Amino acid sequence: MSSKKPIGGGRGARFAGEMDTAASALNASIAFDRRLLADDVRGSQAHARMLAAVGLIAAADADAIVAGLDQVAGEFARGERALDAALEDIHMNVESRLTALIGEPGRRLHTARSRNDQVATDLRLYARAAAAELASQIDQARVALCRQARKHAETLLPGYTHLQRAQAVTLGHHLMAYAEMLARDRGRLLDAARRAGQSPLGSGALAATSLSIDRAATAQALGFDGPTHNSLDAVSDRDFAAEIAFACALLGVHLSRLGEELVLWSTTEFGFVQLGEGYCSGSSLMPQKRNPDIAELLRAKPARVIGDVVTLLTISKGLTLAYNKDLQETQEPFYDAVETARVSLAVLPGLIASLEFNTERMHAAAQDPALGATDLAEELVRAGMPFREGHEIVGRLVRRAEEKNVSLRDLTADDLKLVDARLTPAVLKALDPARAVAARTVVGGPAPEAVRREVARLAAELEQLGFAV
Repeated sequence: MSSKKPIGGGRGARFAGEMDTAASALNASIAFDRRLLADDVRGSQAHARMLAAVGLIAAADADAIVAGLDQVAGEFARGERALDAALEDIHMNVESRLTALIGEPGRRLHTARSRNDQVATDLRLYARAAAAELASQIDQARVALCRQARKHAETLLPGYTHLQRAQAVTLGHHLMAYAEMLARDRGRLLDAARRAGQSPLGSGALAATSLSIDRAATAQALGFDGPTHNSLDAVSDRDFAAEIAFACALLGVHLSRLGEELVLWSTTEFGFVQLGEGYCSGSSLMPQKRNPDIAELLRAKPARVIGDVVTLLTISKGLTLAYNKDLQETQEPFYDAVETARVSLAVLPGLIASLEFNTERMHAAAQDPALGATDLAEELVRAGMPFREGHEIVGRLVRRAEEKNVSLRDLTADDLKLVDARLTPAVLKALDPARAVAARTVVGGPAPEAVRREVARLAAELEQLGFAV
């Protein structure tokens, strides 16, 4: 059999016949790993340069490979040449086309390399770039939150626990809570990318190579911190994919919470916010409807990403070392997690900027005197009373107000004395929501002063990252 046999889907001369048609369709990954085109070309170019540097191929061959790969990438990216499912994956499509273009040098590219370490490298390159992109998108959303929070540092509204009115807070403080969640999401993504920072290239199929290659050189050329330290682990590790998918899932959970609040707040019953028209839809039947579809989708999308995480963990849970074909199945859920996070984040800055808050409705809801019950207890603490005693006294005041069907603020001097002889109408000033909120200036508190402090802190961080706030 001629050594010039065209490159096939990894079967080589070992097999006399072709794979069964149905089996070939199941085996192929080109439908989804086409996403790795740029990363595959980049990794192959670094590998070729290294092979020439250590004398395993001629410098002229490396030059031909690098230039040929640029041409291959362009042809596929521009749609001038179709990817061939018969070649199974992006790696064989690239190498086959390269060899057709440049001949013998193309057949030297796979020296000291396996598709196992090749795909592991490509996936890490994709993962690191995706994490950086998502982090940048998160920053854009944080900019939008920061701007709205600055605008509404003094806007009062009820804060809720158990979806029951609890204490008065500021809208700026509420919005900055989501900025905090997004900061953690950003950190998780970049932390996962850091753990994907070693290059598997040169690990071979599972046992590296006897050829004298320079793994540190390819790692540096591709922007990695260095090479991996165990070839068995390097080709079979997909921890980074699971970690990034989990970070995307938790990000989605946070966006889902925001989506739920926007859906709830935009109802007639709450009437706290109106979403911009560009983020709503109408009804095919009811002409008056303004449905918060985008917020609802933010609420729903995380379900699929949570499923992606479960899929990734389930595929990996029982695999022996090293590479198994099962790992091919980790790619689709990984891409889905990243792409779902990407499309969700893309809509977020505009959605947040479009929000029109009904500050009068919020302010009116914040006037509920019951929201000041805790502040009233703290007023008694300031007068020297133990908190538990103050808490009990305020609880009795609440019950007295319910019995009379009046608000706490409307209790008379006699009502106060009936509950506790030490109480005077002066303590009821603690029920003023603006006064109560303004007093909560501690770090992390909702006072306008504290909100502006946090907005300034976040704005400074974002400006250092190159974002104008």
